[in-house]
Amino acid sequence: MSTRSVPTDTVTEILPPLLIGPDDDPGWQTEAEVVVVGWGAAGACAAIEARDAGARVLVIDRFEGGGASAISGGVVYAGGGTRHQRDAGYSDTPEAMFDYLRREVDGVVGDATLRRFCDESVTNLEWLERQGVIFGSTMPPYKTSYPPDGAFLYFSGNEAVPAYRGSYGEPAPRGHRAVARGQSGEALYAALKKATLASGAETMTQAAVRRLVCERTVDGQPGRVIGVEVMRLPPGDPRSLRHAALERQAARWRLYRPAKAEACRREAARIEREAARPVLIRATRAVVLSTGGFIFNPDLWRQHAPHTIGGLPIGGAGCDGSGLRLGLSVAAAAQALGNISCWRFITPPADWPKGIVINGRGERFCNEQVYGATFGHAVVEEQDGKAWLIIDSALRRKSIRQCLFGGLWGFQSLPALVMMLLGATKARTPEELAIRIGADPATLRDSIATANAAAHGMTEDPVGKSADTRHALKGTLYAMDISLAAPTLPMAVLTLGGLVVDEDTGQVCDKSGGGIPGLYAAGRTALGLPSSRYVSGLSLSDCVFSGRRAGRAAAVADRPPRRSPLFATTT
Repeated sequence: MSTRSVPTDTVTEILPPLLIGPDDDPGWQTEAEVVVVGWGAAGACAAIEARDAGARVLVIDRFEGGGASAISGGVVYAGGGTRHQRDAGYSDTPEAMFDYLRREVDGVVGDATLRRFCDESVTNLEWLERQGVIFGSTMPPYKTSYPPDGAFLYFSGNEAVPAYRGSYGEPAPRGHRAVARGQSGEALYAALKKATLASGAETMTQAAVRRLVCERTVDGQPGRVIGVEVMRLPPGDPRSLRHAALERQAARWRLYRPAKAEACRREAARIEREAARPVLIRATRAVVLSTGGFIFNPDLWRQHAPHTIGGLPIGGAGCDGSGLRLGLSVAAAAQALGNISCWRFITPPADWPKGIVINGRGERFCNEQVYGATFGHAVVEEQDGKAWLIIDSALRRKSIRQCLFGGLWGFQSLPALVMMLLGATKARTPEELAIRIGADPATLRDSIATANAAAHGMTEDPVGKSADTRHALKGTLYAMDISLAAPTLPMAVLTLGGLVVDEDTGQVCDKSGGGIPGLYAAGRTALGLPSSRYVSGLSLSDCVFSGRRAGRAAAVADRPPRRSPLFATTT
């Protein structure tokens, strides 16, 4: 899939800020102390926290709320000794959690922020439970990209991979999936939406913010952010009802019929252009930007990560970078915009990682048991987006059986069956297989021989695979294309970087490191914990962490802003 299939006419138009002088009357139509732009998980957490601090809150969303959070798996990365970990028989500490995450976060936030995140993990999960989200402690019987119904705690990253275990004893699972039938994002967000409304926050949906309103400084530049201008669809208008239905259809078809989902997004955007009317909203304390990422903005995608084009963009229809672009319109700093997470999960089926993965030349390059985003990063960033998974007849039989009878999700079993039954290249020898897939015969032969020697205990595995996942390939071999743009199943891709924020408050920083008065950001709009490497559940847990942080600070934002001491280390 190329970005030609992500139409530019679905992207919210962002205008330069409206500058207001001390004697100007812009014609405010409503106001709140804190205006939250984007009502996904981060926006909901910011709104609830700001209301708890006593602020009057208005939450605005381009659609009906939910964003990428509502269509996610509903997994929250939490540890340090949650009651669900204890109930499952696992011991965990904030120190062990920090030790692991420090390698995944890779310095994109300061160590002090990461430590605070780990120290607060248990209380943040308990806070979510007080908002009505339910979690469980049952574990799946095998390594998986997403646990089956009835299992709600799992190893959602690389915790169990030998190279990532660290020095804190046995690893602990930290993927806490909200209890629900089916994927859990809808249930998690429903609880947060209900809690937002119960807190007393006001809401304005089907309203896209197209520019910030700022005080005009003496030299004619944007000063403090004091409001927003939105383009709102008329409530009750038949076109508004159609717009809401189109967004729901786009979410329903985004993975299985992406062209249909794109057509829905395009039609919804056309309705916005034709029917929406401007509304000026004053924010007497602060604006919080929480509109998600920018994977559905083809211009930004091409600009920052052209080498990932060809993957399947995933996210909510509002992930067009509007929050990022609003921040940039007032000279905010941004970072890590080129960090795109590309997912290639090869488990389940549970036996696929027992095969080997090779690059275009026939060389192994990555431990096959690592987490899917770690694996995808290695393929895209180190191997020009090209890779093959090789299994033999024995692994193929077991994998087909699990796909048919193992209780997997349809999005796990169906692509795997198609790849094994219809998309695999078959050969009797490594040399023959190499010729058929365009690899070097001698290199592939040697890669299989070395892996087989490790499986027989004759040598260590060259990529560090643990002994229980080693398997000696023999007999008929099958190669499956698992490249970035694989025709059977392209990699899922989403954006990670965002606006630089003060790590104590969530206040958006300018390019010198100073805070932009009246402007905050949270979730994927902001640079945060998941902005370097993706781990399942880390985005939603960061929505809670950064959303609550921004909401607390925005509620008292009439205090003078301060310079971020961490800016020099994060730019």
